[in-house]
Amino acid sequence: MLPSREIERYCVAPQACEQTTLGPTGKRAIVIHLIWIIFGIAALLASSSAQAIAIKVVSGTYGQNCGAQRGNATSDLATRCDGKATCEYRIDQRRILDPVAGCPKDFLAEWRCGKTEFHTATLSPKAGAGSTLVLSCVRQTGAGK
Repeated sequence: MLPSREIERYCVAPQACEQTTLGPTGKRAIVIHLIWIIFGIAALLASSSAQAIAIKVVSGTYGQNCGAQRGNATSDLATRCDGKATCEYRIDQRRILDPVAGCPKDFLAEWRCGKTEFHTATLSPKAGAGSTLVLSCVRQTGAGK
């Protein structure tokens, strides 16, 4: 054995051990490699949590243009979208009662992303039942932003 180097054993199976000599340079390289792996994982976690915040529905209104009561679709919208980063909400008259028959209805969604961001999105009456409205709290980054 060499006195200036440490000898470590790596065993795949108890009967088959192989001796490897690691000097100061080899240990330093392993430590640096581990530091970069930890740094990379931390950066990924930080960037993904900073980019997406959960949707919190404030109100959903179906047919306000026809005189329907504001917030008549809030429960259904919240059930389908609360807690998600992005939600595709489909207008389904089986889940939302038709507030005014014979009138083409709009749909208004209002939601929050965190404590300070407030958003609205509207489908026009021409869109009709079966149309999809997208709610999102994903922050856009990169070119053009």
